[in-house]
Amino acid sequence: MYINRFDRGFSRRKFLNDAARGVLGAGVLMPLSEAISANGEINKAYPDELLSIEGYTKGKLKTGDIIDSSNVEYVKDLLEPVRYEQILKQGRKLKIGKTTSEIMRLSPWDYIEATLRNNGKAGFDARGNVVNKADGQPWIGGNPFPDPKNGLELFAAQTLNWGRHDASFYALKLYATDPGGDVRFTYTGGWCEYSPVARVTMDPMPYVPSQKDKLRYQSVFFTQPQAYRGTSFLNIWDYDHSTFPALYGYVPEFRRIRQFPSDQRFEPLIPGLTLFLSDAWAAGDPLYTWGNYKIVGRGPFLAGLADGWASDDPNWEHKTHGGPKGKSFWDATVELVPEAIIVEAEPVKFPRAPIGKKRVYFDARNQIVIGMVTYDRNMKPYRSFDGAYSLYDQGGKKFMDGKHPYWSWAHVTSSDIQTNSITRIEQVRQVEGVHLSGANDPKYYDKYLTQVALQRLGAT
Repeated sequence: MYINRFDRGFSRRKFLNDAARGVLGAGVLMPLSEAISANGEINKAYPDELLSIEGYTKGKLKTGDIIDSSNVEYVKDLLEPVRYEQILKQGRKLKIGKTTSEIMRLSPWDYIEATLRNNGKAGFDARGNVVNKADGQPWIGGNPFPDPKNGLELFAAQTLNWGRHDASFYALKLYATDPGGDVRFTYTGGWCEYSPVARVTMDPMPYVPSQKDKLRYQSVFFTQPQAYRGTSFLNIWDYDHSTFPALYGYVPEFRRIRQFPSDQRFEPLIPGLTLFLSDAWAAGDPLYTWGNYKIVGRGPFLAGLADGWASDDPNWEHKTHGGPKGKSFWDATVELVPEAIIVEAEPVKFPRAPIGKKRVYFDARNQIVIGMVTYDRNMKPYRSFDGAYSLYDQGGKKFMDGKHPYWSWAHVTSSDIQTNSITRIEQVRQVEGVHLSGANDPKYYDKYLTQVALQRLGAT
């Protein structure tokens, strides 16, 4: 029997009352920021019923249980509608893990330290760009708004640094599954991110003096299948949050670099994928190309935050289940997130966008994205994204990022709700033995993030 001093109704009333009064500060029993500052843990900010699935469901579900069609009704309120329908009707399952209470396990160590060190130093300049208030220069590292007051601040932090490293490289495998459950396309390749500003690990810090006008360099390329080998794209982002990135691509059959219209960000990169450039990290476009940011809800949620790393596989490859052929969904572990903040935004600079709005779920503890649903022009659910993060430190196995275990995403599920097509993406250890996942390697820029690099990748 679970007897709570603060029951589920208390938490729900607290979230609703705060929303009605326009109060955003995270936490129920005390401000979340105070709890984290005290001992690096979240427990004192939330009642027991928001810290364990046992407490939330009054013992109907417990850590280690599997959520499936027989018991999903107990946690329907903790899921966005798409995952709920997939569990109820398509055989999707989720394993329940323990709620993570230590904040240092929920983002890269150096990023968290910079967030605490620089708390209160960020603001917006006259153009709406995030800056260091002391001198008006680009942001100096970490989350600029760890205690966000509105949806714009949440999205500004997410857009500023997607992967929360100064530089990241993700070796990828992608699987495009049709409504019948067959994998129609399998791709391998890589995705690279590099931040010349807001740096907390790589020299020079906090920014590269000659590149203060750039927000990020980002590339994606494909090595398999052979028909798409060498296909690659490079985005160069201006620090101005209203300016579209420059978009270049290498097309192997033409053996040359060409520039693409950078506002056409709602098309699949290659055939079969239910994934657009706009979807990256739920913030794949400059901040002010979207608008009308508004918080539409708060409350507990289920998300993968701790056990996404497939450490038992030498290449970090994940197992699958569900759907007509058992290949539609990743095996995944989720945990009870005590408080998620739900923000909606509309594409204001894309007159031909197929999307009318997106609804994004942020973890209030560290403001990472834990889910997204986009809606078409008729405001009907269109596409859904959910995934898993992990500290790569499990069961005695570790993958290090400098002095600390690596933290990153592990896998993503992208679902086209209207066609029932699904794209599964996983971060693997390596592709072809030469493209290895990792962070903060100064060689990434020359290897992956210039037009010369695109040509070299296309020729291999």
